[in-house]
Amino acid sequence: MTVEELRRFIREIPDFPKPGIVFKDITPLLADGPAFAFAVDRISERYRGKVDKVLGIESRGFILGAAVAYALRCGFAIVRKAGKLPHETLRASYELEYGVDSLEIHRDALHPPERVLVVDDLLATGGTARATVELVEKLGSRVVECAFLVELGALGGRRKLEPVPVFSLVRYEK
Repeated sequence: MTVEELRRFIREIPDFPKPGIVFKDITPLLADGPAFAFAVDRISERYRGKVDKVLGIESRGFILGAAVAYALRCGFAIVRKAGKLPHETLRASYELEYGVDSLEIHRDALHPPERVLVVDDLLATGGTARATVELVEKLGSRVVECAFLVELGALGGRRKLEPVPVFSLVRYEK
């Protein structure tokens, strides 16, 4: 399989969740064993021996991130929407199109000077990933890179993450 062949497992749903948006649905990719394995293998091989922990962003980042952490034989931590974690947390806020949202991480999820790989399914505007990077840095660890299954390049999320490097397996420019 190639990255270009992987695209056929990403379903496009027009006008979801609102008119003008073309939603990139990765559930067909997750449902296909060889496609999912290919994606996890391509992402994880890039980081072998370079990270201590993988950090998944709620919610599809949990699926992909946990699989990558397993492949790398390293620990896995999570970032969730505010109010969802049961222990002491640290919070970072980010802007939405109409308002503000927040993410949280357990204060003991990372241990400096851990090298962290941030993983999520999709990079769009970069708000959630930027907030996640801020949480990692507040906890004294270092983000090695942010890795995404899909990137919507036209939305500029990569710029919002600078100077943190970004890797995307599948990139859409429109």
